[in-house]
Amino acid sequence: MAEKKRTETTEGRRERKRRQTRARIENAAMTLFLQRGFEATTIEDITEAADVSKRSFFDYFPSKEEVVFAWQDAFADRLMAAIAARPTDESSVTAVEAAITATVIAAVDEPGLALGDLIHRTPALKARDQLKYAKLEQKLAEALLLRKGDDPLERPRMRVLAAIVIGALRVGAELWQQRPPSASPQDFAREIFADLWKMLAEFGEEAKTRR
Repeated sequence: MAEKKRTETTEGRRERKRRQTRARIENAAMTLFLQRGFEATTIEDITEAADVSKRSFFDYFPSKEEVVFAWQDAFADRLMAAIAARPTDESSVTAVEAAITATVIAAVDEPGLALGDLIHRTPALKARDQLKYAKLEQKLAEALLLRKGDDPLERPRMRVLAAIVIGALRVGAELWQQRPPSASPQDFAREIFADLWKMLAEFGEEAKTRR
């Protein structure tokens, strides 16, 4: 029993150390990217700032790009948690709007805005950025389906809802780049969803009279 407890403690410490090292690399890299620019920052710059070896860097991140997009993976995880936290008696539409709005608003802080601008003005990152939406769509569909008790009959509906919402999020991200300086993230998110549901209702009416 004592040996088992020591093993669990050792594994816990090892995992904690790995998380700390990963966070140190990520923080050092993001600081340098925002100060110098993505292209001007080398992996050697990052390892020196984080006080780790180059080998250690590659243990956690296969490339500089993956350091940037680690933030987006965390966003997807926070979105899933927000969906899971919504009341079970809410409709899927209400739950997904509230969860995404809260997650987006929480992410739109000074570092988040700076990261978004960095991605937007860096061609290598901007091209890779589009892949995040496929991941978000898949994770959102999974989270919505869990709310339905993993009912196979609900799977197509939840996939369609996830695709629609993430499509709106993609358009919203593009519009955000054109926002006026005084734009409020809360108001912007609510306007995007209000426009989305209105347009879907209009398309629904058109679909009723299609030939």
